[in-house]
Amino acid sequence: MNPTVIQLADFGGRPDSGEDTTAAMRGALEAAAIIEGPVVLACERGRYEFFPEQATRAKYYISNTASEEENPDVTRTIGILLQGIRNLILDGNGSLFVFHGKQTMIVIDGCEEIAIRHLRLDYAWPTVTEMTVEGVGPDYLDMAVHPDSRYEIANEALYWVGEGWKFRDGPMQEYDALTDTTWRTGNLSASAVRVEERGAGKLRLFYSSSSMPTTSNGRVFQARDGIRDQVGALIVQSRKIAWSDVGVHFMHGLGLVCQFSEDISFERIELAPRPETGRTVAAFADCIHVSGCRGVVRVADSRFAGAHDDAINVHGTYMRVVGHPAADEVLLRFMHPQTYGFPAFFPGDRITFVRAGTLTGFAEAVVSEAKLLEPRVIWVKLDRDVPPDLRLGDVVENVTWTPEVEIVRNRLSRIPTRGVLVTTRRRALIEGNRFERIAMSAVLVAGDAGSWYESGCVHNLTIRGNSFFECGGAEHAVIAISPENAEPEFVHAGIMIEDNRFDMRAAPVLAARYAKELTFANNQISVHHGHAQQDREADAAIRLTGCDEVTLSGNRYFKSAAIRTP
Repeated sequence: MNPTVIQLADFGGRPDSGEDTTAAMRGALEAAAIIEGPVVLACERGRYEFFPEQATRAKYYISNTASEEENPDVTRTIGILLQGIRNLILDGNGSLFVFHGKQTMIVIDGCEEIAIRHLRLDYAWPTVTEMTVEGVGPDYLDMAVHPDSRYEIANEALYWVGEGWKFRDGPMQEYDALTDTTWRTGNLSASAVRVEERGAGKLRLFYSSSSMPTTSNGRVFQARDGIRDQVGALIVQSRKIAWSDVGVHFMHGLGLVCQFSEDISFERIELAPRPETGRTVAAFADCIHVSGCRGVVRVADSRFAGAHDDAINVHGTYMRVVGHPAADEVLLRFMHPQTYGFPAFFPGDRITFVRAGTLTGFAEAVVSEAKLLEPRVIWVKLDRDVPPDLRLGDVVENVTWTPEVEIVRNRLSRIPTRGVLVTTRRRALIEGNRFERIAMSAVLVAGDAGSWYESGCVHNLTIRGNSFFECGGAEHAVIAISPENAEPEFVHAGIMIEDNRFDMRAAPVLAARYAKELTFANNQISVHHGHAQQDREADAAIRLTGCDEVTLSGNRYFKSAAIRTP
């Protein structure tokens, strides 16, 4: 069936007009929702503005965002809401959508077969501010503020301001353009004893002798308030959602969040600042965050540059057993402060009971009924009695909502934390990617029931044909298999790491604990002359704790006089 084509212009959406497009987009989507069969919502190429005044406001509880104390009101300001729509293509034809204020740019809720194509998304005034070191004095730094960052000085203190927001304290990162590397640092604007304005966009920050930062000309400092009150986009309780040929040039909050959805793909995504802006930040926190999904999650042929947290994180949620009101009933509690409030179990879901100390499963059941009693507590009725050895404090994982994962042919850089985190029991493939100077582990396989409560166990993971350039550090292996179990039991298994290239600084290549069926084979490790690891053999850069059935074979080790630039 040929799709029905509707034009945004027919609903008043005019490119390059400077007018608010929010109402026009809402009208076009409402018209698309009632058309039988496939629909293409087409935009004439140009720039469109989205202001918060006419945006949709709706409550959404979103994983890994903010606690009740950080953000008591979970009402999101939504620029573009797709709700209950089937078989729609939103085609931007290369247009730029610019959002104002703090907004969740796109929500896809309860939809099926949605494609987002040929579109660029950005903020008019990003909520991560930037300033560059222009001079270093004995007790001061001279800074040039980026034109897209605005500020006020009150009582000799620096405040960052925007459309409906203002902050002084918060997380800060430092960016070195010479090495294209970003890392977290202390907030040097908040620690200044006083701030003077030397001219428009020119600041002098003064310090006491004990607080004078160590930095150099050209370094960029990026600041944010740290409260994830919105996300870049939310895909929730939807299936067959595909993003392709999309530029995401800034997101406020957690990032592109997929929650309890099925079969999601991101292909040819450019998650990086627009070059013409001169900015260095594209993401307030993570880039892509996948929580409790199923089917296949695919990220391919994309670029990630300039985040304030992880590039890609795929996980479920362990919930703690806090009650046992009947033989076949349990009460489960969301534990991490920033994750709560959303339905996490549905009739027919298969669950596993897991010991919190070992992270190993000991019984299974199927959900008959589930009800959210309060934002942090879910009542679950099972198809059988709970296991007789169940203890309060054990945790539960919903294993129905665990995806297959394909992360292939992507390039990741300017990431201050981890490149890819993945904890899923289904097939996962990380292949053909380029990881550049990831400050912590390029790939982390974790899982815990005591901090983030991000589940679960890995059974079939292949890390193959990737290039790792100067990733990790003394405390962070390039690839880390690091479940946070307090008691010695095998957690992850079936991990193959083969045919990768590691260009190293002083970091372990692989650190693994409590894993079995682990293979590290046919990898090439080059260590730059002068690093602490230069005289070690390849396998000495591998740290194993409590592992079994480990195969190390065919790995090649080289010492190099100088390491290549990316």
